[in-house]
Amino acid sequence: QLAKTFAMGQGLAGLICGTAITSQYLATNFHVNTPMLQSFFSYTLLCVTYTTMLLCRTGDGNILQILKRRWWKYLLLGLVDVEANYVVVKAYQYTTLTSVQLLDCFVVPVLMILSWWVLKTRYRPVHYIAVCICILGVGAMVGADLLAGRDQGPTSNILLGDGLVLLSATLYAVSNVSQEYTVKNLSRVEFLGMVGLFGTIISTIQMVILERNDVATIQWSWQVGLLFTAFALCMFTLYSCMPIVMKLSSATSVNLSLLTADLLSLFCGIFLFQYNV
Repeated sequence: QLAKTFAMGQGLAGLICGTAITSQYLATNFHVNTPMLQSFFSYTLLCVTYTTMLLCRTGDGNILQILKRRWWKYLLLGLVDVEANYVVVKAYQYTTLTSVQLLDCFVVPVLMILSWWVLKTRYRPVHYIAVCICILGVGAMVGADLLAGRDQGPTSNILLGDGLVLLSATLYAVSNVSQEYTVKNLSRVEFLGMVGLFGTIISTIQMVILERNDVATIQWSWQVGLLFTAFALCMFTLYSCMPIVMKLSSATSVNLSLLTADLLSLFCGIFLFQYNV
């Protein structure tokens, strides 16, 4: 089971790297800065697949019964999840792919704190030492970014970009702890169906308010369409598979496995975007 969980975790890491590469290409090569539109396609796929499954259920598992009992909880969860995706994709406009992926490890200490508080998970002293090292690494990465002064275009603001990644990591931690609780106590389909439903609604509203002008100015081509499609499919597969891995282990273990995405992103940054490290 350990080997199976590890292998599935590496698959999830590959999917995260795929979302990072497509977002970076859209932002740098095609000047497409519409994180909410990217999220909208992902949530729509979840809604069409899993919310439809809830509609076909009967009894307590039916979508109407779920909404009657827990609608406000899933509304808050959907809001947190949408903003986490929005903020991390927005960060690609200000900082580099490798910085986003390396700083995203901040989700691990936040997850440990939330798991200790909400899920009553207990850790050994060595785990807390590792968290301190992780936080020191985050600080070193921010400092290295500022010293390197990497140019990401006219809207470059390295410190803002790094701050957005840290905010996104915190929001992802909240979403992942909620996901672990829901998957282990309720069901995977219910979680994905509700996140897909509220995620689609919230992302649509936010896209109309914040990105209608940016969406209108997109220079559509087959490359842009392919990148949007690849991002949506990677996110859909990631959302579909993560609850399975989380049920076998925990939110913290899954995110530790996902740190492999940092190494993959480093290689992609060097070979695809010609970063100097």
